[in-house]
Amino acid sequence: MEILLIIPVLLFSVVVHEVAHAWQALREGDTTARDLGRLTLNPIPHLDPMGSVLVPLVLYLLPGDFLFGWARPVPVNPRNYRNYRAGDIRVSLAGIVSNLCLVALFTLGLLVVVLLHGLPMFSGQIGASMAQIFTYGIFINLILAYFNLIPVPPLDGSHVLYHLLPPAAGARYRAAGRYGVTLLFLTVLVFPGALGALLSPVFVVFEWVLGLASAP
Repeated sequence: MEILLIIPVLLFSVVVHEVAHAWQALREGDTTARDLGRLTLNPIPHLDPMGSVLVPLVLYLLPGDFLFGWARPVPVNPRNYRNYRAGDIRVSLAGIVSNLCLVALFTLGLLVVVLLHGLPMFSGQIGASMAQIFTYGIFINLILAYFNLIPVPPLDGSHVLYHLLPPAAGARYRAAGRYGVTLLFLTVLVFPGALGALLSPVFVVFEWVLGLASAP
């Protein structure tokens, strides 16, 4: 039953993340994503068989509380940005900001359920399911925002760090980063405790947000 609640929330969250990139790229002057039909909340054009289905399902079946996934990255052409450096930073951060906005939205939804739990539509199994959906939404979007901040290419945070480095260092960083995500996942596989250490800030913030929503 939980998987029926988690997967739609995860898909919605990763699609919003990619649409945010596409929308900001359009604002910067690049129409690539829009022209290819990716500026839409329809999940079909964004689905990635591995990241949107297989990886979340496997992680759900494994022991632990970690759930992650991704959609197909939206195609953008930074050369079309009116300001290449600032535009690339803003487009990269747009996905992270969208996930933080969803954290706020899901927190508000959970707060409403808590405040109105005495009403028929918010009580019993319906209320419990709604609370679960909002809780999953908070957790998933915190993970997406945090993970994408990691400055390992091609994650969003790497674009920001690249533009903050001197040109020569930035070029070496980008060249070495071609294997960044692979090395990151290998590290997690070889040293299982590394994942818990890496995600510990997410759990701290998650507990804090749940405390805020449950305070009333």
